[in-house]
Amino acid sequence: MKYILSIILSTILTFPLFTKAQSPIQKDEWQLNAGFGFSGWGLPVYMGMDYGIHEDVSMGGEFSFRNYRDNVDSRNYDHTIFGFLVNGNYHFNRIMGIPDPWDFYAGLNLGFYSWTSSGDYPKSGGSGLGLGMQVGGRYYFSEKFGINLEVGGGNTVSGGKFGVTFRF
Repeated sequence: MKYILSIILSTILTFPLFTKAQSPIQKDEWQLNAGFGFSGWGLPVYMGMDYGIHEDVSMGGEFSFRNYRDNVDSRNYDHTIFGFLVNGNYHFNRIMGIPDPWDFYAGLNLGFYSWTSSGDYPKSGGSGLGLGMQVGGRYYFSEKFGINLEVGGGNTVSGGKFGVTFRF
């Protein structure tokens, strides 16, 4: 895992030498984000949309899904978790003078998680609304395509995510 993360980080850090792109998300612009998350409860898959409401602020929503197997008292249980959240992010590029191919942001999210479990597993249900926060960054290879990395906490399921971003 450390080897893969070092390759990803090296790639992200070397691409600015060879490319030029505009970032962060602009006012009245949409972007689609999709990828995988990091979690102690399976491998989440996520998809979300962000909309630029100001030159430094975006709002969006996200859907995530994960399925994993758990062994309790020598019995296997399958669990499925669906997550829904809305978020708001402040993008620091303008006030910190961060170069164009990069987009660094932080913000809050409000989310809900619902889970089901197989058999007679004693717990299924929903999380109720939870407040969380995230810090992340993107690197754009072109005007329309980039990669993203985000870490967060405070909501029902904390962790991070890595994926791709498409602007339109």
